[in-house]
Amino acid sequence: MEPLIFLRNGEEGTIRRVGGASETRRFLAGLGFVEDARISVVSRVNGNLIVNIKDSRVAINEEMARKILV
Repeated sequence: MEPLIFLRNGEEGTIRRVGGASETRRFLAGLGFVEDARISVVSRVNGNLIVNIKDSRVAINEEMARKILV
């Protein structure tokens, strides 16, 4: 397992664990970041990521991406 931040543009992965405080995990789950969800990195902008998850594009900052293990 490694943090989402280490996936390259175009790479896909499966979310294995979402860390952080319970409020952070709840927020990410609301966006679709749950265990066993498929995720792919679309692009990076200043360390932030744009990802495809559950047929949606979502932008998350580097801090959040480090809490998502794939």
